[in-house]
Amino acid sequence: MADKVLVVDDDSKILAMMRRGLIFAGYEVDLAETGEQALDKTLGELPDLVIIDVMLPGIDGLEVCRRLRAAEPRLPILLLTARDRVPDRVAGLDAGADDYLVKPFAFDELLARIRALLRRAGDEHQEALVFADLRLNSTTHEVVRGERPIDLTLTEYQLLEYFMRHPRQVLSRDRIHDAVWGDSFFPESNVIDVHIKRLREKLESEGEPRLIQTIRGVGYSLRQPSD
Repeated sequence: MADKVLVVDDDSKILAMMRRGLIFAGYEVDLAETGEQALDKTLGELPDLVIIDVMLPGIDGLEVCRRLRAAEPRLPILLLTARDRVPDRVAGLDAGADDYLVKPFAFDELLARIRALLRRAGDEHQEALVFADLRLNSTTHEVVRGERPIDLTLTEYQLLEYFMRHPRQVLSRDRIHDAVWGDSFFPESNVIDVHIKRLREKLESEGEPRLIQTIRGVGYSLRQPSD
């Protein structure tokens, strides 16, 4: 069965082009021209992946992303935008996007980003991973610290899983980039630091010790403060 992709853009020419290209690539495609339509269609019948243009009439793409992420933490979301400044990319990632593609883009690159996100979403392992009071069930994608369940986005989950498969190892940014993002982002971007900041905020409630430690000048490591 083909993966279903929802494309959200207010430009009818772009929607038509995306629809043709994605159908030709083997995907089932649904379209929306506004943020309201995107929310209705996504929450009515969940697609496998959503592509959202940031500049939408009414509810903009960032707000659509936030609402979808709150409702569906595991849903892969790819943002499209003509804005290529670092603060714009950070805003998209903070809104909950898993990936960010700047217009104009090569369609082959878009397909590669889609394949990477769907592959990461479907890449499940069968064992539970445990570190200190943190537990990750790689079959159900549930994450618990102590008795507290933690909701993560797809990318946050993949990042935490990578750390938990390499406990106490010092992981460089390049190594993390290659394992979690592949070719989706250039290593020099601050996407890794942004996601680790967001992951820490979710993992560390009041009184809980930090588990993802910064190793200055090198990278990061999953370890207890006493290690």
